[in-house]
Amino acid sequence: MAYKCCFRSLCLKWRLGFGLRWQVLVFILYFSHIGAGQIRYSIPEEMKKGSLIGNVAQDLGIDLKRLRAGRARIVTGEGIQYTELKTDKGILVVSERIDREQLCGDVTPCSFSFEMILENPMELHPVNIFIQDQNDNAPQVLYPVQTGGSLVAEMVPRSADVGYLVTKVVAVDVDSGQNAWLSYKLQKATDRALFEVGLQNGEIRTVRQVTDKDVVKQRLTVVVEDNGQPSRSATVNVNVAVADSFPEVLSEFTDFTHDKDYNDNLTFYLVLALAVVSFLFITCLVVIISVKIYRWRQSRMLYHSNLPVIPYYPPRYADTLETGTLQHVYNYEVCRTTDSRKSDCKFARPGSQNVLIMDPSLTGTMQRIHSEKNILDEPDSPLEV
Repeated sequence: MAYKCCFRSLCLKWRLGFGLRWQVLVFILYFSHIGAGQIRYSIPEEMKKGSLIGNVAQDLGIDLKRLRAGRARIVTGEGIQYTELKTDKGILVVSERIDREQLCGDVTPCSFSFEMILENPMELHPVNIFIQDQNDNAPQVLYPVQTGGSLVAEMVPRSADVGYLVTKVVAVDVDSGQNAWLSYKLQKATDRALFEVGLQNGEIRTVRQVTDKDVVKQRLTVVVEDNGQPSRSATVNVNVAVADSFPEVLSEFTDFTHDKDYNDNLTFYLVLALAVVSFLFITCLVVIISVKIYRWRQSRMLYHSNLPVIPYYPPRYADTLETGTLQHVYNYEVCRTTDSRKSDCKFARPGSQNVLIMDPSLTGTMQRIHSEKNILDEPDSPLEV
């Protein structure tokens, strides 16, 4: 009886052990299958939408029919899905613009991952995408601060020795790797023989001894370049005052901040004034020419006009019954005779006709040369009205 109990317990333990071993074996085989199906891709940032990342079907050794039958899809835990799976072609493409600085910030290397899932049977294939940095950002100058309303100037005493540290230009580049390596160069200066800029650290130092002949107001232009291809750059202006006291600096730099603004405003106003004067001149010229042409056309139209001429009646004439004209004031005479046999009308002749002649002897006397007898003296003359 005891032997039977021992045999049963051994059989039970063997069965439990076999089941546990089988589960462990299935688990190992499953995850070994997952590890074998992991793929990685490396792509540059700022790729266009629809750009090819890789051929998933070919890299995993999966048939296109299996992708379609298994309803292959991408599962990601991030809010934005940067990739898209084309099951008809078995390729992975970019679906959204990828900005490395926005995605990873200062973290290097930059990457994101997701899983491609197949059904019937279930398959899980992890995919890792590494983002290569591109030189898409220019350096940013942190110091000296470039402000339009205030002036920042570094003071250098006239007793400064060679190698005196004036200031340091501080700049950063949000790109990574060699794209973020910065170099500093002195582009122009009021006195190039007095200052130099460190190529790697951006430190501005004196090259020689400062003398009394050096001007108080100094301006340096420093260019900051990165090491990308093609390189990007930024420019910063550094104001330096060579003086021993603050009042001397203040008197020299009162109009320093307004130099550039003043020049820009002056140029703008000159161009504006030239444009206004040109516009007014052209407008006046067009108006004058238009008036001349209008008057000339009016005169030509009046000269060649075919309109009927309206007669002008003097004020002493008026139309009578639309048959002719008669004088408003006119002379006529009625002739009457004492003899009934004489009924003819006789128009009056001028009553008299006189000619005045100046005496040749210049005595001023005038003589009546000729006179005609008045018609009224005749006995048979008609009465003249």
